[in-house]
Amino acid sequence: MKTYLAPVNEIEKKWYVVNAENKILGRLATEVASRLRGKHKPTFSTFIDNGDFIIITNAEKIQLTGKKWDDKKYYRHTGYIGGIKERNAKKLLEVHPTDLLMKAIKGMLPKNKLGNQQLKKLKIYVGNEHPHAAQLPAELNI
Repeated sequence: MKTYLAPVNEIEKKWYVVNAENKILGRLATEVASRLRGKHKPTFSTFIDNGDFIIITNAEKIQLTGKKWDDKKYYRHTGYIGGIKERNAKKLLEVHPTDLLMKAIKGMLPKNKLGNQQLKKLKIYVGNEHPHAAQLPAELNI
């Protein structure tokens, strides 16, 4: 028996909108990453991008449990010697509200060209408005 592989031009990609208000960061990120990869579809293949487009609104109202607002650290490097910088989750949310979700979801995707392609289908916005009304996104309750 052969395994069925859906042709790339026959893959149907839908648009979904997710409201991140009062959602836990990790639980939301795992579900979104799974949808971006297409693992919820019966035609899932590890080497084909058959996931859906996800729009996340209200990114600034995401929640973390416990003391993670102060204890969770995010690092970046300037490129200079001794140029490592760190921010906690609370400061990162104040400065770049969408980066908290983007970093969590990006870490759950493959680290290759396919993962980059899947990450491009993720749109994160501060507030309730988004410019993708023409795609008629469906509400996704997570």
